[in-house]
Amino acid sequence: MKLQALRGAITCLDNSIDEIEKAVIELISDLINKNKLKKSQIISVTFSVTKDLDACFPASTARKHFGWEEIALLDCQQMHVQKDLEKCIRILAHVWLEDNQSPIHPYLGKANLLRSDRGNLADK
Repeated sequence: MKLQALRGAITCLDNSIDEIEKAVIELISDLINKNKLKKSQIISVTFSVTKDLDACFPASTARKHFGWEEIALLDCQQMHVQKDLEKCIRILAHVWLEDNQSPIHPYLGKANLLRSDRGNLADK
């Protein structure tokens, strides 16, 4: 197994608990499914959100929905840059992958604009 850092992002429709939770669940589900991850392979996940998302903590959603009580999770605010993508949740996950496994970095919805080179891979 090799230690791998996976990136990804998704945008929310609104700054509400429901929309943030929905986006986090979609992003994490895609990360898990596309990379065939088991809970035991996930070391840590950092969530960063743009300053316009403050209705809830993404890590709390991941902890509750996926049962990640033993995984190190962290929330932080993304550095504000003018004209940045709005209502965006980004992730950085440290995971163990099989030696021959290529990582897939999910960039979903409008977040595909951030890394279209990687986001397109999420659809394969």
